[in-house]
Amino acid sequence: MTRFMMFLLAALLMAEPCHAALKVVGKGESMTFDPSGFPPRMKSSWEIMKTKCVMCHSMERTVVSITTGIASVSGQPFDHNAARAYGFKMMRKPESNMSRQEIKAVVDLMNYMLDEAAR
Repeated sequence: MTRFMMFLLAALLMAEPCHAALKVVGKGESMTFDPSGFPPRMKSSWEIMKTKCVMCHSMERTVVSITTGIASVSGQPFDHNAARAYGFKMMRKPESNMSRQEIKAVVDLMNYMLDEAAR
């Protein structure tokens, strides 16, 4: 097993029990967040995230990063600063087709989810 696969397996096994405040549904590639507990102000941000972010990668990558606090590809810490940095990175990618307002909304949502996952 590669080092990444072992890390991903460990992260997935720890994700749900450690962070019950943020609901995750599905497994593997179909893993996603359950937005039913999101505050109303975050619902539109969720719509942007689930539509635009999955154009380049699965929602599983976001779920693992947020629930474990570790970026699933780089292995670096995934916190508020990282969410902001990823937002800037996505804004520079022309294929993301995201406006500044959409990026801000998604970063705000990721920060909310990071806070919920830490509970």
